[in-house]
Amino acid sequence: MIDLKSNFIGIQTPNPFWLASAPPTDKAYNVNRAFEAGWGGVMWKTLGQAGPPIVNVSGPRYGAWHGKDRSLMGLNNIELITDRDLEINLTEIAQIKRDWPDRGVVVSLMVPCEEQAWKDILVRVEDTGADGIELNFGCPHGMSERGMGAAVGQVPEYVEMVTAWCKQYSYLPTIVKLTPNITDIRSSARAAVRGGGDAVSLINTINSVMGVNLQQLRVSPATGQQGAHGGYCGPAVKPIALHMLGEIARDDQCEGIPISGIGGVTDWQDAAEFMALGATNVQVCTAVMTYGFRIVEDMIDGLGRYLAEQRMSSVEQLIGAAVPTLTDWNQLDLNYVVKAQIDQNSCIKCGRCYIACEDTSHQAISSEINGERGFEVKEEECVGCNLCVNVCPVEDCITLRELHDEVDLRTGEKVSGEYRNWTQHPNNPMA
Repeated sequence: MIDLKSNFIGIQTPNPFWLASAPPTDKAYNVNRAFEAGWGGVMWKTLGQAGPPIVNVSGPRYGAWHGKDRSLMGLNNIELITDRDLEINLTEIAQIKRDWPDRGVVVSLMVPCEEQAWKDILVRVEDTGADGIELNFGCPHGMSERGMGAAVGQVPEYVEMVTAWCKQYSYLPTIVKLTPNITDIRSSARAAVRGGGDAVSLINTINSVMGVNLQQLRVSPATGQQGAHGGYCGPAVKPIALHMLGEIARDDQCEGIPISGIGGVTDWQDAAEFMALGATNVQVCTAVMTYGFRIVEDMIDGLGRYLAEQRMSSVEQLIGAAVPTLTDWNQLDLNYVVKAQIDQNSCIKCGRCYIACEDTSHQAISSEINGERGFEVKEEECVGCNLCVNVCPVEDCITLRELHDEVDLRTGEKVSGEYRNWTQHPNNPMA
């Protein structure tokens, strides 16, 4: 039996799949449906008090980037924190926690960067019986113009200060949600650690403008005649999220701090990648806004099957398993050599590999085989850059072969043309 139970900073849940603080967690109705579908926990959509009233735009709040097949690659939003009454939210949170004691309920918070404002709201959240708080230091639009969200998260001293306030005035576990709109994500994570934070979550959304309507020559989407930058999320941000996650997971000054992974998680494979790079659990938003809450069923089933195949008995064995393989460029093995090879049985002779290599890379693919149209690798020119693999429309038609010193066991002689060490390769001018 595979154990998918998750323990995130003492919060026990039946699985590591959580919903991020966003429209899907804005009210009890949504959260009830999510838990019925099988989600392990939720980050309740960000609450606030004090400051100007929260008024959302009634025009487009979302902009999308679609793939050629209309698949949703990225989503931009200009929605603010909850505009529902604070008292209603707190009442619903308390009811949800009573009805679902085995699920995680963490409340996302954002108030002005003032000690008393944080102290006041923390007391009210504690009364709900919630399992923890998430400090929203990431929202890049609307709230940042009010001195909250990313305006705090981009200043490590503020991150440390507010985190320390929350640890001083509340017994609840404190998760610090980090903004990616910063030069080095580690500076904010380290500040959260110094402030006593129990965990960090990342990434929040990325500053973005989705496009321009070329017929009207105005930013798109627009509210009336104008548009504004928003927060970018969805599958397209996953590589950025994984990079920042990995930087924190292998940082000596953040050693041991639990991480909640966010950013483009759409299926169980994405979730497994985040956990392998150090995330204890994952948060999902865009995928459920696209496909609905029931995608968690496939996530649970897929992760369970994967762990079984890997002969892992729990998610704990997966967490951080790939972190030791992430390093800095100057630590890479410069003696490692690979060459592309084309499976002629799979090749459809489209020529995309040839065009890409001939026009933009190393002219390492020929366009003829025995005088007829066909494509094969010129091994002496190939540098193993992987471009041809990436542009080929047929999966596994082009692969990379590792070169190494192959030895004929009968004679003890090296097989001609196979080099494991770049220092011995004939293309190396120092050879």
